[in-house]
Amino acid sequence: MKKVRTTTLAIFAVALISFAFQSFTSQKTMQEPWTAKQLMPTAELAKVITEGNKASWYVYSVGPGALIKNSIDIGQCRFESNLSELKKQLSKLPKDANIVIYCGCCPFANCPNIRPSFGLLNEMKFTNHKLLNIPQNIKTDWIDKGYPIAD
Repeated sequence: MKKVRTTTLAIFAVALISFAFQSFTSQKTMQEPWTAKQLMPTAELAKVITEGNKASWYVYSVGPGALIKNSIDIGQCRFESNLSELKKQLSKLPKDANIVIYCGCCPFANCPNIRPSFGLLNEMKFTNHKLLNIPQNIKTDWIDKGYPIAD
């Protein structure tokens, strides 16, 4: 009887550990709402801005501040009111508009603003939207590189 109980407890423990590991890894590998092709290198956007092609791109800051030159400050899109404002702004654009969103408050893995924002772009069926590739933060990946900042 004691052996059966020990075996049952061991099986239960293995199953519990397996379930916990599976939950953890599935959260870590959850698919992002953007593809690799939808990540815009910072140098590419900086070139667009410095060459004066800004009229062909709509650049939205969905984080704590619009630090990139000519970007439109929406505010932190982890908050529903700001996400609604982004939707209002986007509804004025054609579905094939060139759109870039960025936050830069923290590394992508921790950012609470980019996923709801990019998900909204997908939901609204935009066809040429990008996420500015700021893997660390706006200071490291934009400002420290000397790229154009807001006046």
